[in-house]
Amino acid sequence: MRKSTLIAAVSTLMLAACGGDAGSDGGESLSMEEVAEITQDSAIKPEPGQYSVTTEVLEVNIPGAPEGMADMMSSSMGRNAHSYCLSQDDVDNGFEEMAKQSQEGSDCTFERYDIDDGGDMDAKMVCNMQGQGEMTMTMSGTGSTTGSEMDIAMEGNIAGMGDMSMRMKVSHERTGDCT
Repeated sequence: MRKSTLIAAVSTLMLAACGGDAGSDGGESLSMEEVAEITQDSAIKPEPGQYSVTTEVLEVNIPGAPEGMADMMSSSMGRNAHSYCLSQDDVDNGFEEMAKQSQEGSDCTFERYDIDDGGDMDAKMVCNMQGQGEMTMTMSGTGSTTGSEMDIAMEGNIAGMGDMSMRMKVSHERTGDCT
């Protein structure tokens, strides 16, 4: 599912972004590439290593959908986990390549992107997904050099499904050196 790939990429970017601040006051939108560039100078950099990512769907709401469809989506997406290796090059490069890859098939900009030196995060992103509709994501949570916890709320109109909203929790945790 494209949305889960985008969420993982965005939350990884947010993990790497601790200490940045952009687009929060002037109403100016920022591209994923601009946000990735801002992370280059962040105060808190993630440690390279193996990370475990857990995504838990908390709520799915699709008004007008056939009965049980939201439950079916929630249980199929449910709680899943995967891992990835964050190399020193990834940290040094500020995730520019990851930000570019996350844009394939979508057009996303940040309306708000605030991350303080203590690791508190607050962001709002709007994505136009080719052939799938528009999705607005608000993200809040905390991050450190070895992980992050984010609450993500998604709202939008998805082609073929209509209006929908979803809430999820995404956690990144460093589990050791890359294998």
